[in-house]
Amino acid sequence: MRVVLADDHAMFREGVKALLEREGVEVAGVAPDGREALRLARELVPDVAVFDLSMPVMNGIEAARELARTAPKIRTVLLTMCDEDAYVLEALRAGARGYVLKAQAASDLINALSQVMRGAVYLSPGISDVVINALVKPNAPADPLTGRERQVLQLVAEGRTARQIASMLGLSVKTAESHRNRIMRKLDIHATAGLVRYAVRRGLVTV
Repeated sequence: MRVVLADDHAMFREGVKALLEREGVEVAGVAPDGREALRLARELVPDVAVFDLSMPVMNGIEAARELARTAPKIRTVLLTMCDEDAYVLEALRAGARGYVLKAQAASDLINALSQVMRGAVYLSPGISDVVINALVKPNAPADPLTGRERQVLQLVAEGRTARQIASMLGLSVKTAESHRNRIMRKLDIHATAGLVRYAVRRGLVTV
């Protein structure tokens, strides 16, 4: 089994890498943020991408969503401290096949990888049954934002300026500001604090 591993905490990333290699898993590449993780996964085409949920620039949920769209044969497992239903739901809707709590990573991760490789979905023990029930509800509200708008929203919620967002995403400052204004209109939110709260609820950033 080959994996790409992404986590913005170097010590945790190296610990997980050592755990995987000890179990005979080949770690083909490691990354400190979601954008680099996505690039590596597309380039190296591993069996599984193991992403931290909360990463700068692009979080694990958005990376999983983009990977499911552009390289659907690569399975994604998310590692996270967050066990709130909203995050789990958003991860599964984004295409993640596994959701492993970091507190249980040593005992859970290899099991998660094995099950995901067999085509199953793996959730760490303790993830609420509410998640499974919510997934089968036919009337779950759709995300009104485009992929680009979600990227911009995460960066706004991280406190980036329009100039910084433009530089990171390869946009003009005017286009970055236009995306931000469009997001606020779509969500009917008129202050940055409200955007941050929305981003937290959608699992784009954690607090």
